[in-house]
Amino acid sequence: MSWLAIAATILVVLTVAVLFVGIGGFARGGEFNRRHGNRLMRFRVGFQFAALILLGVMFLLAAGG
Repeated sequence: MSWLAIAATILVVLTVAVLFVGIGGFARGGEFNRRHGNRLMRFRVGFQFAALILLGVMFLLAAGG
């Protein structure tokens, strides 16, 4: 497994983890959601973007160019 695949896997796991923490905070509401909800959303979008970029690079390299 290449380092790109390992990095992409880590980013996907981070994306899912932040997503579940954000959903849990939203469901509970309260102070945690008010303080951290927007920040968690931004982290999720960033992790997701980075994972997609790495997956795209992996597909390009696998296709030979």
